[in-house]
Amino acid sequence: MTTDIKVPAFEATPIDTIPEIVATARASFQSQKTKDVEWRLVQLRKLYWGLRDYTEKIQAAMNKDLRKPPHDSILSEIHHLFQDLDLTLKKLKEWAKDDKSVDYPFTFTPLKPRLRKEPLGTVLIIGPYNFPLMINIAPLIGAIAAGCTAIVKPSENSPATAMVVKELVENYLDPSCFFVVNGAVPETTALLDQKWDKIFYTGGATVAKIIAKKAAETLTPVVHELGGLNPSFVSKSTNLALSARRLLWGKTINAGQVCLSQNYVLVQRDIVDDFVKQLQASYKEFYPNGAKTTTDYARIVNERQFNRIKNILDTTNGKIVLGGETDKSDLYIAPSVILVDSVDDPAIKEESFGPVWSILPYDTLDDAIKIMNQVDPTPLALTTFGSKAENEKILSQVTSGGATINDAWMHGAIATLPFGGVGQSGTGAYHGKSSFDTFTHLRTVVEVPGWMDQLLRVRYSPFSPTDFKRHIWMTSSKPNFDRNGKLISGPRYWFWLIFGLGGPSVKGALLRWIVLFASAYAAFYQYRKSW
Repeated sequence: MTTDIKVPAFEATPIDTIPEIVATARASFQSQKTKDVEWRLVQLRKLYWGLRDYTEKIQAAMNKDLRKPPHDSILSEIHHLFQDLDLTLKKLKEWAKDDKSVDYPFTFTPLKPRLRKEPLGTVLIIGPYNFPLMINIAPLIGAIAAGCTAIVKPSENSPATAMVVKELVENYLDPSCFFVVNGAVPETTALLDQKWDKIFYTGGATVAKIIAKKAAETLTPVVHELGGLNPSFVSKSTNLALSARRLLWGKTINAGQVCLSQNYVLVQRDIVDDFVKQLQASYKEFYPNGAKTTTDYARIVNERQFNRIKNILDTTNGKIVLGGETDKSDLYIAPSVILVDSVDDPAIKEESFGPVWSILPYDTLDDAIKIMNQVDPTPLALTTFGSKAENEKILSQVTSGGATINDAWMHGAIATLPFGGVGQSGTGAYHGKSSFDTFTHLRTVVEVPGWMDQLLRVRYSPFSPTDFKRHIWMTSSKPNFDRNGKLISGPRYWFWLIFGLGGPSVKGALLRWIVLFASAYAAFYQYRKSW
């Protein structure tokens, strides 16, 4: 990466232009051009080349914002987006097709029920500072794929990347459909005063509540990608050197400013000392001359976040067994591990969202599960290093947005799999097809043929008891279970299922067969006409 790349100075979008920007995006959506799948594919291809062309500028911007190493910018952000784009470009036509494989009672077959995929409209994407490219652009990929117009609001706490994202979008995407609004609280407030068809927010719970409350005023759906007090579990049945190495990696990438990284690790009591030794050995391997001296270790994004994380180190009642060094002038906090003995310790109760985490010893697996559910019953991520039985029990009894076995948060690194929280850690999901689904409305469509009117006689006045009984015979099915909930099996059941088509009577079955043959004949007739 060259060092002479110029990144534009941060400029907030004039607040008085925001209503016009949103109105333009909405008018573009109403023009219907975004519903053309080929148009969407062109936009996605342009975005691909924009990321290619802007790679070095993105690296420079993120290095300026977070001192993020250039290779990390590629690995955890740009390459992640290329994976997402690659799948979306290959699959979009398939995703956008009407879904005719829906389940419905067979008597409705002539109606040709299907789900039509339609874009929601004009959407707002509000991103965070920690992955300032990927978490802004990944949902934008979904919005473009679904056929929406979108306004992206990057975090002002990563100002250099926010300006590069603005350049990227303005230079490569349709300028009447996609916009970037930069600024802080006033600009975000002005955006939230507009009407949206969906809001996609990534960040903390405090702001999420404000957004949810504002969105509720206009019944606007919201996706929240939040965080949590993410637990990890280590037992003596695992490879301690490997678990220490992987957990340390998970908490040092981006200086621990990763919503998925572990906040604390439950370690079996009689292996705590050995685990700490393995952490110390891995640290020396990662940073032979210390993390502060290397360009491979990022910095905390700003002074406010630095003070918040340092406060955990200052107020803990535990013992710092790794790191602990800080330098406010450099926004540097060393990878730090604290050995604690209580769930009430600040190192357990506070989400560090940085390179600080704690070790809490446990005695039994049941104790560990109880602690995890007590500290945070719905964290964003769960990681577990145990035997197959231990891991399965934890997965069964501890809820989380996602989970990784034998590594740190790798479930979030696969760009094509659904990513999202649960409970207090968020609602909704994205990445891959989930991004498309997030910004898509599934519209149920049926076509009722004229020849069915006699079969629909039951709904017309004057109501007839005879017609009503016939309708019940046609549309009701005999349950394949008894009053105790046990399944009925045997030759009689299968005879009834195949020849009676699930009907409670011979007459009902006969009418079902008539409908079936009539539907088949009508379909065949239409097919012959198309020859």
